[in-house]
Amino acid sequence: VPTLSARFGYSWLNFNVSVDSSDTSYDGTTKLSNGNLFLDWAPLGPFFRVTGGVILNANKVDVTAQATGGTYTLGGTTYSAADIGSLTGTVKSGNSAAPYLGIGYGRVAGAGVNFYADLGVMFQGTPKATLAATCGPATPAALCNQIQASTAIEAVDLQDNIKNFKYYPVASIGVTIGF
Repeated sequence: VPTLSARFGYSWLNFNVSVDSSDTSYDGTTKLSNGNLFLDWAPLGPFFRVTGGVILNANKVDVTAQATGGTYTLGGTTYSAADIGSLTGTVKSGNSAAPYLGIGYGRVAGAGVNFYADLGVMFQGTPKATLAATCGPATPAALCNQIQASTAIEAVDLQDNIKNFKYYPVASIGVTIGF
């Protein structure tokens, strides 16, 4: 069918980011990694197209909490940085296979070198957040249990802060080489 074409690709990008929950600051490393399988429909000729497909989504952010003034505040309770060895977590996309819808300009199929640009949205689902605290070597067991309970409350708070990021904007430019 002359107005339809299919394509697949892979994209990645890593960068550092700071994330603030209601009472904790995190340093994060964002790791974007996506495989895609798209079907393009070009109703107005080869340069404008509507694209649908699926993105195999392995995006995640690894976070490490930062002490503020020698303390951590978890779930509304403040702890000494000496009592918490580390506080780390991960934020991942809700769906590992995310539907995609977009529009684009440029040729993605055909002989020779072709340039293109796409704008769209990935329906990634509600992101999931996990947090884990390790207690300092001199932290008493009872305090360590309290830190673990506060960490669970903080994970719920972080999850609440990211729950609206179900849709992820996608912008891409590329080059294809056809034979």
